[in-house]
Amino acid sequence: MKKWLTSSLLLILFCTTVRAQDPHFSQFFASPLTLNPALTGKFDGLYRIAGNYRNQWPTINNAFTTATISADTRILGDRIPENDDFGIGILGLTDQQADGVLNQNYISLSTAYHKGLDEDGYHQLSIGFQATYASSRLDGTKVNLGDELAPDGTWTVPSNDPFANRVFQLHYFDFNTGVLYNGSTSDRNNFYIGGSLYHINHPKESFDDANYYLPTRWTVHAGGHFPIADNASVYLSALHQSQAGANETVAGAAIALNANDDWYVNPTNVYVGAWVRFGDAILPYISMEFSGLQIGLSYDTNISPLKTASNSRGGIEVSLIYIKKPSDPNKRHLNCPKF
Repeated sequence: MKKWLTSSLLLILFCTTVRAQDPHFSQFFASPLTLNPALTGKFDGLYRIAGNYRNQWPTINNAFTTATISADTRILGDRIPENDDFGIGILGLTDQQADGVLNQNYISLSTAYHKGLDEDGYHQLSIGFQATYASSRLDGTKVNLGDELAPDGTWTVPSNDPFANRVFQLHYFDFNTGVLYNGSTSDRNNFYIGGSLYHINHPKESFDDANYYLPTRWTVHAGGHFPIADNASVYLSALHQSQAGANETVAGAAIALNANDDWYVNPTNVYVGAWVRFGDAILPYISMEFSGLQIGLSYDTNISPLKTASNSRGGIEVSLIYIKKPSDPNKRHLNCPKF
């Protein structure tokens, strides 16, 4: 009875963990296709490649390790109105929990249409859609149960619990959508606000006969940038999201210092700033931008009660965004959020 109860509790724990919170990034602004499908194709350039890596709470047995790679571009530029854009993109995401006991992999296809609202192209309204194929694997062979504990305190005795000898797998399709308003009053500023819904079809996510359905995650995010000097701008962004009663609010800013007197074609910028995940962590941030490439580094400094277990080590996160610039310097610059 104890063995059956232990394995059942472990299954419920992992299923509940998956339902309570999606994989997420502190640098949400540098992971556009996990933030809002309406950001697909929303950048100033020919194509964009983005990658993210996060290791959260590494002192708690590598609790969460998450990585993404994405690419998006715009198509049909000669078939739609001049101030409109049509974007397509692909995203791959992998998430490992509890030192690889639970592995989740996703591949998503995104599309978005950006409708110009004025003849100068300073304002756009966007709507995006995303379809995802998800695969999850729960490896019971990596879990140590009570009857595996040897007299000397090591985990050497094989468990007789059926859970410890099984590997569970799950596959499903998922659908997401989002909207975005984006505007400018000059070539040096931008502001935006958007919202997204993930898991709108509530796919079933359970490894046994229990009926656990993935709850919708809704997100509201906003931000912008504006100059504060000839060679400096401030970048602001904030996010609030909720899923299954778990809420997260993040806000912060970074100062960008320009080193080559070029804010548009090929800027060289240094970003320094910080974000706050309220009630949880302070997120110092530094970034370099050059030759179309931007590399960001942040670290979660834990301030919640969990800091005792984590030794105040929240997790490191790295982001990379590469935007291929057009060869023609006179090509129309797009009005886009810039992170």
